[in-house]
Order: sequence, then C-alpha cells, then structure tokens
Amino acid sequence: MTTPFEARLKAQALGVGFDLAGITTLGPAETTPAFTAWLAQDFHGGMDYLRRGTDLRADTTRPEPGMISAVVVALDYGGRSPSGPVARYARGDDYHRVMWDRLEVLLEWVRAERGPDVRGRAYVDTGPILERDLARRAGLGWFGKNTMLINPTRGSFFFIGSLFLDLPLVPDAPFGTAHCGTCTRCLDACPTQAFVAPGVMDARRCISYLTIEHRGPIAPAKQAAIGEHLYGCDVCQDVCPWNLKFAAPPPADGPLAPRPAFATTDAVALAQEFRSEDPARYPALVRGSAMRRATRDGLRRNAEIVLANRRDRMDPSVPPTDPPA
Repeated sequence: MTTPFEARLKAQALGVGFDLAGITTLGPAETTPAFTAWLAQDFHGGMDYLRRGTDLRADTTRPEPGMISAVVVALDYGGRSPSGPVARYARGDDYHRVMWDRLEVLLEWVRAERGPDVRGRAYVDTGPILERDLARRAGLGWFGKNTMLINPTRGSFFFIGSLFLDLPLVPDAPFGTAHCGTCTRCLDACPTQAFVAPGVMDARRCISYLTIEHRGPIAPAKQAAIGEHLYGCDVCQDVCPWNLKFAAPPPADGPLAPRPAFATTDAVALAQEFRSEDPARYPALVRGSAMRRATRDGLRRNAEIVLANRRDRMDPSVPPTDPPA
C-alpha cells in the first residue's frame, strides 16, 4: 500500500528536525473575534504592528494569494533547565533563522516530490498570521490559560512555524479539547498579574513585553515585579503541570543549544555585562541571538532594573548603580 503524501510530508518534517507536524487547510481564522477584542482593549501595548494587517490575519489565504494548505511545525527548545535572567527560548541562536532554514529544506523536498513549480512560503513569527490558531487547527495542541499552545506530550516550550503551499492537502483533525481543567497555577504565579482572565493577557503588564517589546522607560511601579528577569519570562510555563511532566532538556548541541552567557543563573553578572561601556561588548554578546529584539538601550535599561532590584534586597555584592530610567 502506498503511503499517503501527507503522512510522508509530516514524516519528512520530523526528519529535518522538527518535533511536531500537522496539516491544515487555510481559511478564516477562528480566533479573529478574540484578537480584535484584545486589540480594542489596547492589551497589545506599544506593539502597533499587530494592528497593521488585521485583515490579512483574519484569513490565512490572504497573506500569500494562491496558497491552499499549511504544514504547521513545532520545534522544542527545552524547558527542563534552570530558570534564569534570560527566557529559555532566547538562550541559543536566533530561532527564526533555524526554523526558516529547515522549512526551506522541507519545501525543496515537496518540490522534488510534486514538481519544481510548487509554490511555498515559510512563516516563523514574523508574518500576519495568527499562528496559534493555525497550530490548533493542525492538531498540535490547545490554548492554555496562559495563552500558550500546549501539546499533550511536549508541554509548551516550543516554537511554531508553518510552510504555506499551493497544494490541496488532506488536513489533520483540529485539536478540539482543552486539558487545563480547574488548574490556575499559571494565572496565580504571574509576577505582574498580567492575565486579566483565563486565556487573556494584558501585554502591558507582562514581563516579556516590558523587557523585550516595550520601548523607553518602564514605570517605577512595575520595576520591582520584574525582579531579575533581564530578557523575557518563563514563570507561567515553569509552573504548568504539562511542562513539569513533559518538558524536554535543552539541546546539548546545535544552534539552539544554550550559550553559556545566557544560560547563567547569575543575573547580576549578566546585567553587568549589558551595562558595559565597551562598545564591542554588546555586539559580541547578542550576535546571532534573538536578544537583539530588545535593542541595546532596552537591555541596558533592563540591566539597571535588575541590579537595582538586587540591591534593594540588600545584597552587599551588588555595586551601586544609577537609578534606572
């Protein structure tokens, strides 16, 4: 019996290095009403790019006309490692490039199978796509109360990407159930109480938003809650029972293996690195890293806050700093 093309395609996705793969048909995004309501409440903060292209996000056939199906993939970056000042996803090389390269390899395989004229486009966290919506429709998981996509065998410490194709493919069944039950650990653990309701985050309160996307000074009232988070935050994932049970170790090698400088649990030492006046130090630290997203000024601001928070806890090893902007 000939193996269906869809099964071979998903197997090939795993073969090029992804950890999950599913197929869905492109079309209207089911979460558009919720996304529109979220924007209307200004929960996106300063991420004005989310307002742009809302029409494109409403229907996945619009960003790249002619596309019919998507292979949606997940790549685990390892949640079973100590928490630290840098969120786990940013401790290795920039995941965008890693994902794009593998999706391009997958596209070349599709062309070898179905002909060189097959059109495809890879998306990884940068296009006008509601990616969680697409991933749920492809059967990869459900939306947790912390807004993360959760897979029943891998938890939530993974990246999502997709390869759009102009091929009609038999889709997988959407993930139709949620398995958080009555658990509210993620909501209760959030240091800044960023969740205004289960599954609804006010990004303006989120440590990841504040330390990465927010430009300019951070309000003094929010600085203490940032604690020692220099870049991003994993707290709502750390406490999730699905991650406690299924999170994988970080890659031991390869592009997503944690860099020693970013895998450290010593927030003070890393913060002092980002305060360095050496003009070569910042480029050397973040070269090829997703941490560039925060900008040099943003990381220096975060470093000052981390050092001030440690000093406020009366740690004599932390040298005085200027008040954070």
